[in-house]
Amino acid sequence: MSVTFAGETIRPITVPARATANLSAFRDWAGSPGLPEKTKVSYFRGEVWVEMGKEQIFSHVRVKTEITRVLANIAKEFKLGMYLTDGLLLTNVAADLSGNPDGVYVSNDAFTSKRVKLVEGKEGGFVELVGTPDMVLEVVSDSSERKDNQTLFEAYFDAGIPEYWLVDARGDEVEFHVYKRGAKRYAVVKKQAGGWVKSPVFGKSFRLVRGIDATGQPDFTLEVK
Repeated sequence: MSVTFAGETIRPITVPARATANLSAFRDWAGSPGLPEKTKVSYFRGEVWVEMGKEQIFSHVRVKTEITRVLANIAKEFKLGMYLTDGLLLTNVAADLSGNPDGVYVSNDAFTSKRVKLVEGKEGGFVELVGTPDMVLEVVSDSSERKDNQTLFEAYFDAGIPEYWLVDARGDEVEFHVYKRGAKRYAVVKKQAGGWVKSPVFGKSFRLVRGIDATGQPDFTLEVK
């Protein structure tokens, strides 16, 4: 069993040995009142990640916000299901996985077929999704690079998630990829002319464009057709 700390530490957090013992123990710890609310914790096959760094506004938060705006509107307008930004705990027992994606899309069918179920928190309200959602999003940061680009490819595939969106906006060029689940691994969806990428889950094509807003700061637009 191992524990990996990533990012800038706000205050020390002690990960008890029991949290790495198994998935059930991790879920119990991750839902404990003593864990700071904004702390992102993940578990996969006995390894625990704790991310406590401050998220970059323009290469992470603004990207995540724009994708949430567009996908949440699509899900709501066409009554497809719900798109949720980070904050929830996503657990898949078969994959031995639990964590906090940057975004999750759950179709109505996933709920009605019980492919996904809601779990209440210890203090009331629903705080966890258990099962297999239709799509997950990760936006790469310095503290999550290895996890997003390596570990989660295996974890989300094992969880049976049909689509994995991965965005890296830290460099000069925005890297926006949609991966669909194949027989043995995820395969990147080839980009069309103009940089458009077709999402099998949403049935639409998307491209993520970086520009400059009225204050001169980086801005992002997720275009849809």
